[in-house]
Amino acid sequence: MDFVRVGSIAEIPEGEVRAFDLPTGRVAVVHVEARLFAFADECTHAGCTLSEGEVDDRGTTVECPCHGSVFDIETGEPLEGPARDPVAVHQTRLVDGWVEVGEQPVR
Repeated sequence: MDFVRVGSIAEIPEGEVRAFDLPTGRVAVVHVEARLFAFADECTHAGCTLSEGEVDDRGTTVECPCHGSVFDIETGEPLEGPARDPVAVHQTRLVDGWVEVGEQPVR
């Protein structure tokens, strides 16, 4: 799998979402307790931007800012509607302080 360097770990504060462009589309990246999660930056309900949403206090979900759909940040599965379909998730890795995201989704 090809990975794309998207930015420094310092650019993604703990518990926050940041958007980055890949050659295959835009992804949202979340930094939670020394782990990184990446998923498509588009809600499957109405196409709203998930990187503008809120991560819950436990760091396990993101809420779409438009209609309130809630997605698991690790699996992409919708936990609360109106969205029914999952968002695509991407692999992540940290290399020498740089965040890299898999170019293609893994699910």
